[in-house]
This record gives sequence, structure tokens and C-alpha cells, in this order.
Amino acid sequence: MAFFEANFYSESLGFQTTVNVFMPQRSTQGQIGVTAKAGNSEYKCLYLLHGLSDDHSIWLRRTSIERYADDYGICVVMPFGGKGFYTDMKYGEKYYTYISEELPRLMEEFFGISQKRENNFIAGLSMGGYGALKIGLKNPQRYTACAGLSSVADIRGWTSGCPDIMIPVFGENPQIPDSEDLFCIAEETNKLAVKPRVYMGVGTEDFLYEGNAELRKKFETLDFDYTYRESSGTHCWTFWDEYIQYVLKWMFE
Repeated sequence: MAFFEANFYSESLGFQTTVNVFMPQRSTQGQIGVTAKAGNSEYKCLYLLHGLSDDHSIWLRRTSIERYADDYGICVVMPFGGKGFYTDMKYGEKYYTYISEELPRLMEEFFGISQKRENNFIAGLSMGGYGALKIGLKNPQRYTACAGLSSVADIRGWTSGCPDIMIPVFGENPQIPDSEDLFCIAEETNKLAVKPRVYMGVGTEDFLYEGNAELRKKFETLDFDYTYRESSGTHCWTFWDEYIQYVLKWMFE
């Protein structure tokens, strides 16, 4: 694996931002403990989103994502998403536009990452789980699969408890629009001929468990290729380091 930290100007955000990228290395002859898995065809790419308190570096620091990705010969793109819930904020930046439209275009420009639907995947945890499910469901022409771990699944139920965070994102009006609600988005995407595969994982002791359980019930009424997994666990990196391995296996095997 090659690791890149790219700093560039984002037109969507209006400022310089950073993205961490792992790219497969086709030959690693002489490198101890590493066997190259990269093929000669276009690489599959996972866009991996962080949670509310973190940044583009956190997956690299708290998990072994590089080693896991190397096993599948995939590239991984880890962008900075602020505290914007991967939304075009009411009082702030356009993180939805940045992640869903501009970033893939720039990754193709900078690294030659494929734009084909069958080669693009998105996942995230907590706030990033909400973002990954939302972006994946709303852009089925771009992503073939999306996964949320310990996601903020019920954004309407969660908003009322964190006004200092949510008012900049959605404004003072407590009514979250249908276009930002995963339950409504899933219903709309369900009407389409082409839909992404969907994965959800959550710990049974996680404070977001109930919202995930309710979203699971919604998906079970819809016509998705849908996978759900739960086990004992809290909202922590021990859980996410374990579950990102399940996600990669589900996506790439």
C-alpha cells in the first residue's frame, strides 16, 4: 500500500482541505510481512467517513484499515467532513456536495480512481454512518454498496438533544426535511430500478442502538439487498475495528 495525504482547494467548501488515501501497490517485492494483492485492472475504492468528534486521520490512527484494505487490493479515501453531518449546511459548508460530487471527481483527477459504479463503495461510523448511508442511497448511480456502523440512523430523533451541533447544520427549525431523513430516503430509493447494497452494524449496548433497530425494521419492509449485524458492543473503536473487517468482507468477497 502507498499512503498519500493530499491537501487541495475545494470549490464546494471554499477552503483548503485534506484527504488521506491508500492506494494499492502492485509490487512489494522484498517488503517483509506484505503480499501484494493489487491486480492489473481498475481498483475498487472505498470512501470511508469519520464521526462527529474526529477527522480524516482517525480511521488510520484507531484501526488497521491499511492492512485490511491491502488484503483486498482496494484503495481507501478518507476525507475531512467537519461536524456537518455530510450535509449542505444551513450555516456552514456544503459537505454533501463535496463528498458526493466534487471529491470523486478530484480523486479521479489526482489518482486515476475509477468512476464506474461497480468500483465505488462508501462506509462510515456514527455521524459518518449516517453520511455513508445517505450518500449511498441518494447516489445509486455512483455507489454499488454503502455501509453504516453505529450510525445516527434516526436523525430526527437525535437532533433535539444537540441543538448547538444541529442548528448550524439544519437551522433553527426542528423539522428535518425528508431529503435528510434515512427512513424517507430509503423509501424513495426503493422505487428505483438500480439500488445499492446496504449494510448496517451496531453494538447492542450502543446509545444509538434503538435508532438502528428501527431503521432495520424499515429496510426489512423494502426491496433492498440488505445485511444487518449486531453483537455486544458500545460506541467505541474496539467495535468499529472489528466491524470494518466484516464490512470489507461483505463488500469485496
